[in-house]
Amino acid sequence: MNNQEIVSKLWNLCNVLRDDGITYHQYVTELTYILFLKMAKETETEKEIPEQYRWDQLLKPKGIDLKKFYKELLNHLGENTTGRVREIYAGASSNIDEPKNLEKLITSIDALDWYSAKEEGLGNLYEGLLEKNANEKKSGAGQYFTPRVLIDVMTKLVDPKPGERCNDPACGTFGFMIAADRHVKDQTDDLFTLSPELQEFQRKHAFSGSELVHETHRLALMNAMLHDIEGQIKLGDTLSNQGKTMKDFDVVLTNPPFGTKKGGERATRDDFTYPTSNKQLNFLQHIYRSLNANDKARAAVVLPDNVLFADGDGASIRNDLMDKCSLHTILRLPTGIFYAQGVKTNVLFFTRGKTDKDNTKEVWFYDLRTNMPSFGKTTPLKEQHFDAFIAAYNAEDRWKVQDERWNVYTREQIREKSNSLDLGLIRDDSVLDYDDLSDPIESGEEVVAQLEEAVDLIMSVVKELKSLEVSR
Repeated sequence: MNNQEIVSKLWNLCNVLRDDGITYHQYVTELTYILFLKMAKETETEKEIPEQYRWDQLLKPKGIDLKKFYKELLNHLGENTTGRVREIYAGASSNIDEPKNLEKLITSIDALDWYSAKEEGLGNLYEGLLEKNANEKKSGAGQYFTPRVLIDVMTKLVDPKPGERCNDPACGTFGFMIAADRHVKDQTDDLFTLSPELQEFQRKHAFSGSELVHETHRLALMNAMLHDIEGQIKLGDTLSNQGKTMKDFDVVLTNPPFGTKKGGERATRDDFTYPTSNKQLNFLQHIYRSLNANDKARAAVVLPDNVLFADGDGASIRNDLMDKCSLHTILRLPTGIFYAQGVKTNVLFFTRGKTDKDNTKEVWFYDLRTNMPSFGKTTPLKEQHFDAFIAAYNAEDRWKVQDERWNVYTREQIREKSNSLDLGLIRDDSVLDYDDLSDPIESGEEVVAQLEEAVDLIMSVVKELKSLEVSR
């Protein structure tokens, strides 16, 4: 049984819990509590868990005794343990009311093919579950899930290196940092080519993040643990003063949440030059300020179209970004790739300069939106859709790239457009271009001429018919 089949089985168990009124998202959280104990047993890492609350003990009680024991277990692990165990179970409570449903869930998980799961990787199994949850519209989880293919493309182009500190300030379930870790491991034979000191750095300090939503934070911790990542994942608001400590990073990869602050209030950070109620603009400020000013630190950030053209503080923040960083590339993403349908998004790629002025000389745009299919479940986004963009991005001489979707604007041209970055979209074949319409006077005269010709033709037919009548 492969991981995909195991994920399907685990997902189908959700049907067991529907009688308890459990949502998909609650189900994944509930699964996390139980899977943590099972996976700790399978990977022989139960030493952090008190003996009386390990997997084998959970299998013993039945009925109402099981429900009582499970509640006691959650409380104890959330309050009387340390490290990742305490973080994952902090404030944990069960939504399962019916003891037989809890029993069914535990016995079903115990019966799965864990040997195969370990062969393919327990981290991959858990990521599969998170992806399944995100693709289930009823779960509402897609709001914090970025398509895997987009994560992989962004990570490949930003190219995290061993020894670099990587961060996601709105980390969701930690997908970007998992991909960054995988990228480094692929380059270093699973870290074996690195020194022992660098191996330890990669495990404990290379990848970090912050997440505002407690339940999502719990999933991020579990995901990191299963991928052998021990870096700090904060529970909190990056846009509050807590975010001020998140700095000096070499790489930032992120997809901040869409929308404005509740009630339209501004960010509570007191170090932002341009505080605004637009969350994405605040995240953008945080990101470029959190990078090392060394001409090497870099970021790739998913942002909606409004960040490219919002005036007022928006224009000031874009100007500040282009001063402090070399904003070298903007990818205009296709529609339909996120849960929030209709949201138009982009990826901004930039590198922090050593100085705070004039770092952007030109910005290259790639239009992957216009005249593209509408992506979704029936037409999934695949890596090959990015092939031409990747080739243009990595070109030795970008000016020599022959691709109508690839365009450049100088910093002067952008300044003349009030620092708007809503540029680089090619002609849309589905939209009528009035410039292509012929002159209306000429068109009118042509129609009149054709009508006159038709009238003449009809008149000649009428004459012919009349002459036939006379001859009879």
